Amino acid sequence: MSKPRDENADNQAGSNRPKLALHVPEPRYRPGDTVDFSDLQISKAGDQPRPDETAEASETYPLCNDLIRVLGDDDKAHGPWDPRLDADTLRAMLREMALVRAFDNRMYRAQRQGKTSFYMKCTGEEATSVCATHALAGDDMIFPSYRQQGCLIARGYALTEMINQIYSNKADKLKGRQLPIMYCSKRLSFFSISGNLATQLPQATGFAMASASKGDSRIAATWVGEGSTAEGDFHSAMTFATVYNAPVIFNIINNQWAISSFSGFAGAERATFAARAIGYGIAGLRVDGNDPLAVFAAERWAADRARANGGPTLIEHFTYRAEGHSTSDDPSAYRSAEEQNEWPLGDPVNRLKKHLIALGEWSEDQQEAMDAELDAEVRKAMKEAEKNGILGHGLHHPFHTMFEDVFEELPWHLEEQAAQAIRERQIKFPEDPAE
Repeated sequence: MSKPRDENADNQAGSNRPKLALHVPEPRYRPGDTVDFSDLQISKAGDQPRPDETAEASETYPLCNDLIRVLGDDDKAHGPWDPRLDADTLRAMLREMALVRAFDNRMYRAQRQGKTSFYMKCTGEEATSVCATHALAGDDMIFPSYRQQGCLIARGYALTEMINQIYSNKADKLKGRQLPIMYCSKRLSFFSISGNLATQLPQATGFAMASASKGDSRIAATWVGEGSTAEGDFHSAMTFATVYNAPVIFNIINNQWAISSFSGFAGAERATFAARAIGYGIAGLRVDGNDPLAVFAAERWAADRARANGGPTLIEHFTYRAEGHSTSDDPSAYRSAEEQNEWPLGDPVNRLKKHLIALGEWSEDQQEAMDAELDAEVRKAMKEAEKNGILGHGLHHPFHTMFEDVFEELPWHLEEQAAQAIRERQIKFPEDPAE
């Protein structure tokens, strides 16, 4: 016969146990701190092996904890990951990265001038979109996050169309229904950007599964910030991609920071983000995201693997968000101002420029002239877009369009709501023409 439980004895025994402590991740540097990134393990350029694209996923696992690099301190390309691109392609990628930067700078100023409500720069991350897009086929489907304007620019999307969307003016093809910078282009296989984090990942997996099911040749590539990998959608997408061997590339942009929380809150203290591929049994690569050649090589490797029915690949692009999260963010409130200058992997635009100079295919004077030309190109596009309106002065799509494009025939109750909205606007703003 068992003895009755002695709760007092349990409590007394429990008092001798060590107290548990909750771990809350904390970044190494806060505002005013001296920054020292010497603890980062930066691999030597060219030292990383390059498995065959059809190799077993397990052959890539050492690369999940390494860092694929091609450009060395001598500004030359090294090792088996060197994609051996011709000078014209290198100059094209340099031009597009510089154009993204010029566009970002002008749009940031436009937001500060009240021409739009919101903008997000990708300074320091240009290679992760521009160079990766160059590695894909032109009709491969892109499922972006909100800092991949470089993908559109690399595919030749008109700057004026991008600015129309940012201004939500009467020429905005999305009719003002999306937050500024959340573009979409069916023609360029660029899926609509969503403000809800990580929703694009299951969509990319689903597209890839459908493409494989139909015997098509198009693959999917999707981008997500490292913080968003903590969302459930990330793991759902990975599971489906693993089970069905979907031809999809998961690009994780590890820029070290979410809005104000560092990457440790998404699990970076325990393992690399590339190492998550190991748990799912798929190929994984960890890449110097500020090395344009390494980014191109890794993306092309993953694309070739997907096209050969080798399945999905997860790529962690190890980079740094040099600016604030958005125009609504002040990074000086939560991180040291020294971080941007001390980041050991440099700047992708500058690194590709120096590589071309080392090859004898570029010069500082050419770079200066190109930068001035690109700034003028962006300013010209802005003037064209501003003819269609900017924020808050009435040049927008008619109110009635808010209720359209969902139903083939608008239901009676939405017609009533539309009429009421227009009526209330006319009462509030009688000087505006009827809509």
